[in-house]
Order: sequence, then structure tokens, then C-alpha cells
Amino acid sequence: MRVAVIGGTGDFGLALARRLAEAGDHVIVGSRDAERARAKAAEAGAADGRTNADAVGGVDIVVLAVNAEAALPTAAELSGAIGETPVLSVASELRFTKSGVHPTRDVRSIAERTQELLRAPVAAGLHSLAAASLAGGKAEGDALVCADDAHVKDLALELAAKVVTGRALDAGPLSSARALEGMTAVIVNLNRRYKGHAGIRVTGL
Repeated sequence: MRVAVIGGTGDFGLALARRLAEAGDHVIVGSRDAERARAKAAEAGAADGRTNADAVGGVDIVVLAVNAEAALPTAAELSGAIGETPVLSVASELRFTKSGVHPTRDVRSIAERTQELLRAPVAAGLHSLAAASLAGGKAEGDALVCADDAHVKDLALELAAKVVTGRALDAGPLSSARALEGMTAVIVNLNRRYKGHAGIRVTGL
């Protein structure tokens, strides 16, 4: 699979790029800075590093691995370059307070709002995985993916299965991204409380 990891120079994007490259995928690291992208691509064992707009050309799927604040502006900026190439959104919008970490107040997920900006079909997934969990190898547990479009869902499930020790599971339509993104807040709270690297494992299937 040819994968563009946009935000591939950040902690999560770099760890994801490394795991996918190890799995044999042709990974292109995207960044605003081409030189930095090439350096991080070499560090991750990826095929190449390019500017974001160049990275999304000719790939099977684009992973938007930028942080939540940059997710929507980046999607809007790259809309023309992405065209109809399937997209996987991994960002979660969180609110950090003294009482803990809370999900966004917006009723729509980042993935749903990203879909409104793009012609491409959008999937959401990997929200239970942290950069620290991926840094040393496959993340423990299962990965959940949701989408309305069957093709992008299949691609995202195939990708997700390569980076976890468990299974990649179909979590339904794109509207389920509201729950998946909110789950990130739960996991961050667990990690803070128990000083760990929590993941999700679904039982009974």
C-alpha cells in the first residue's frame, strides 16, 4: 500500500510511518518543510519525505496525522491536492482542565468536519493509539475504524491491522467517530491516573 502520512514529522505521525514502513508499505512522510520531511522519513525507514501537497499525490490513502488544531486547516489547504484519494482522520479534539480531559463540545467529530471539506471519502480510526504506544512496536490492543464509504473503510482497516497486536475492527458509520474521538479523552484520563499506556481490546467477538 502507498500511504502518505501528513504530519509525519510529529511524534504520532513518525511512529505510525515507522510501523507502516516496517510492515512493507510504501510510506511518504509529509510536512510543510520538505527538508524536515526527508530527514524524518529516513529516520522512520519510509520511502520518501515531501511537502504535504506533493506527498498526497499517487498514494492509495492519506493519513491526516496532524494535531487536532491543525487538522481542519490542513484538510482545507490540501483539498485540491488530495482530490478523491481516500483519507484517514486520526485526530481527537480535547479540552484540558484541572478536573481532567474532556472531549470537544462540538457535536460533530473532526472526521465528520473533515469530510465536509473534502471530495475524498473519509474514515476515522486509531484514536485509541498513542505515539508512545506505537514508538517501540505495534500498539497493544485493537484498533477501531469507522466510515460511510466501503472502500476507504477497507483501506483504513488494512492499515490499522498492521500497527496493533490485536484486530482492526469495523465500528460502523462515520458518525461513530464522535464516540471514537471521545474515547481518546477517556484513555488520556486513564493514562494520567494510572501512569500507563492504555489501549482498547474488544471482547466477545
